[in-house]
Amino acid sequence: MTTNAATLRAANDALAPNDLDAWWLPFTANRAFKRKPRMVARAKDMHYYTPDGRAILDGVAGLWCCNAGHNRDPIVAAIQAQAAELDFSPAFQFGHAGGFALASRIAALAPGDLDHVFFCNSGSEAVDTALKVALAYWNARGQGGRTRLIGRERGYHGVGFGGISVGGIVTNRRMFGTLLAGVDHLPHTYAREHQAFTVGEPEWGAHLADDLERIVALHDASTIAAVIVEPMAGSTGVLPPPKGYLQRLRQICDRHGILLIFDEVISGFGRLGHAFAAERYGVVPDMITFAKAVNSGTVPMGGVLVRKGIYDAFMQGPERTIELFHGYTYSAHPLACAAALATLDLYRDEDLFARARRLEPVLAEGLMSLRDLPNVLDIRTLGLVGAIDLASRPDAAGARAFEAMDRAFQEFGLMVRITGETIAVTPPLVIGEDQIGELVDKLGRVIRAVA
Repeated sequence: MTTNAATLRAANDALAPNDLDAWWLPFTANRAFKRKPRMVARAKDMHYYTPDGRAILDGVAGLWCCNAGHNRDPIVAAIQAQAAELDFSPAFQFGHAGGFALASRIAALAPGDLDHVFFCNSGSEAVDTALKVALAYWNARGQGGRTRLIGRERGYHGVGFGGISVGGIVTNRRMFGTLLAGVDHLPHTYAREHQAFTVGEPEWGAHLADDLERIVALHDASTIAAVIVEPMAGSTGVLPPPKGYLQRLRQICDRHGILLIFDEVISGFGRLGHAFAAERYGVVPDMITFAKAVNSGTVPMGGVLVRKGIYDAFMQGPERTIELFHGYTYSAHPLACAAALATLDLYRDEDLFARARRLEPVLAEGLMSLRDLPNVLDIRTLGLVGAIDLASRPDAAGARAFEAMDRAFQEFGLMVRITGETIAVTPPLVIGEDQIGELVDKLGRVIRAVA
């Protein structure tokens, strides 16, 4: 490091850093970012604010997570009070009241007998935890040959070795080799020729679940531990499930004794108008992974909801023995639990899940009004989620959407998320109808600007 660089780095300011080199940003074009940064300094309710004070309408709830809005006073107060009372408590062989209270609250929101919660710190950890629980469950049941895991093409299940293995987004997999062995994939559920400009669940595609029968015939059910899918595939560009698809998956898994895991890291806590998408679709999976919106993104937290029968299978042998050799130092961290309990209070007191259901058609109508703009190939909406597919420029795949994301922030005061040539919007559940109109208007201006 040169003396000048060392001086700049040492003098870095928390609000206006003069050296951006040290931080290797995740899932980011680092060189492009550092040439033209998109910096935020604070946030409140529906907006981020840049260091120079510009308001940025948050069209993505941070990263699918700030469902209750930003810097909500009850959540901030809960975190501050908890930090002053109990900063950390080990979850190995010890516990604290907040963890038990939160687990009970989350289990009460879940459908069926999803009665037990294993806490971790992110969606990636939640997925790897669920996969390990599935494998360990079959060992506990004396069926240790059930080791195969089934994911789905275009699925995203985080960045752990297990999650990448069952995931189906090529760019998340190609750099890291074979990962876990014994993994297969269902086909994805999107076909533009049958589903373009669909509001809600498309009519076409339920039959794609039947491919699980082909996979069972290929590998034999006795080798398959679990199937994992997102009820709505989010990070791949918002793919709503076809009508009847998830119900059919449940039926096939039941027929062959296969565990079904719903990855609800994105869809959980109101995004689709219910506490969990499982409730929207009337399907009780064997496990549900969650993270992100459990505490509106304020403190890292994730977890896995597990059905009673799975939990009970581990509760055998001498009581002093550890039933599952798995865990994380920060499982049920006191600050994360306090934030989550305050967040669940806000969801309940402000009826935000019902609010999402009421605003779903408003967002859908607004986004569909953009269908005739230049280069728009498809628009999909579900819950408080929408996606707009743009046509690629010749020999520059992804460039149009990248420019749209950058110009939305720099010129139009809007934060959106992109995946390839897809623009995704997933605003906080506290958004108002006027703000939906503002979001749609700004999106339209952005799309015209990158035409």
